[in-house]
Amino acid sequence: LTRKQREMPSISLSNERREKREGPLYSKQCTEALRSRRVLQPSTRGFTLIETFVAISILTISIVAPMTLAAKSLSISYYVRDEVTAAYLAQEAIETIRNVRDSNILKDLLTGSNIDQMTGIPSSSGAPFTVDAHVSASNAMQLCSSTCQPIENNGVFYGYNDGSGGTWVPTRFTRTVRATYVDAQKNDLRLVVEVSWKTGGYQT
Repeated sequence: LTRKQREMPSISLSNERREKREGPLYSKQCTEALRSRRVLQPSTRGFTLIETFVAISILTISIVAPMTLAAKSLSISYYVRDEVTAAYLAQEAIETIRNVRDSNILKDLLTGSNIDQMTGIPSSSGAPFTVDAHVSASNAMQLCSSTCQPIENNGVFYGYNDGSGGTWVPTRFTRTVRATYVDAQKNDLRLVVEVSWKTGGYQT
């Protein structure tokens, strides 16, 4: 045998050993890759769940915020509506008392009866009384026993049930009028009209 032929078996044996050595190395790499893939799967699922929560939170805020603003705006509009009504009720009481005073002045001028201008006003010492503009001037003002009753409404007028018929329903408004003289000569009368009501959570 030549020297070349003698070295051939050692070459094939060397290749066999190399293949056997590379076999377990390839399997180990596959196993590590699979393990790394299994480790990454739970992390990917958790990230998707967080994204879902964030999306739901943003959607909830975008819906709830406008609805809250709309409800607040509606509540304020109801309050403003009642505030305008209360202002008219207060002005109505003042105009009714002024009409009684002017009627007394006119009667004094026409008849010369020397009638007091404040005749018909139930109290000038600050005691509370009510004013009803839809009845005659002689019955328009009545003293309150302790606290004045809420104003009623018959669908057309604000006032109090005088027994003339119709259905009178109490409203949310309570009007209290007080009159006091400004000076000792009793020439000027100060009127204080207080209208209280409650609209939703607002008490005025």
